[in-house]
Amino acid sequence: MNSTVMVRAFVALELSGEIQEQLKAAQDNLRGCHTRLTFVDPALIHITVKFLGEIDDRIIPKISAALQSIRFEAFPVTAGRVTVNSPRNPRTVWSVIDDHGKGRQLFSRVEDALAPLGFAKETRPFTPHATVARVRTEDPSLRTCLDLLKDRTYGMCTISGLKLKKSTLTSKGPIYEDLTEVTW
Repeated sequence: MNSTVMVRAFVALELSGEIQEQLKAAQDNLRGCHTRLTFVDPALIHITVKFLGEIDDRIIPKISAALQSIRFEAFPVTAGRVTVNSPRNPRTVWSVIDDHGKGRQLFSRVEDALAPLGFAKETRPFTPHATVARVRTEDPSLRTCLDLLKDRTYGMCTISGLKLKKSTLTSKGPIYEDLTEVTW
């Protein structure tokens, strides 16, 4: 009898080490505000294309095959302004990713590839971003810190593929493991 093993998984685009380091500098600036933030390990900062949630590990080969079938071309991205997901109710501090619309096109192809496997299509529009922190308790000082970061960019890199990643949550933060890599 096969026992079901559930795996927390997502589809991601990797950012360069240079961008991750630059965003660490933004995190260092944010540490000066009184908002309670949980920072993302700079080495783990990425662009999430689609969060799959808890999935049966037996479907991973089908997901991998679906992702491998996606045809795309490498494209440049710039990690831009650090801001919050919602001015009225900030939950996430992120870097806005400028990709000239390529991320939205890729997102659509990922959605189309995974829908036949039972993954519901996202109803919200895709907003390319790289999360740098999560807001636990907001304080007005967050806006002041963000104002200091608003005119900066955090580097450029070329996205030449995507990854299916496993996320294991621990008390010290998530541990990511690559399950599938697709390159173009």
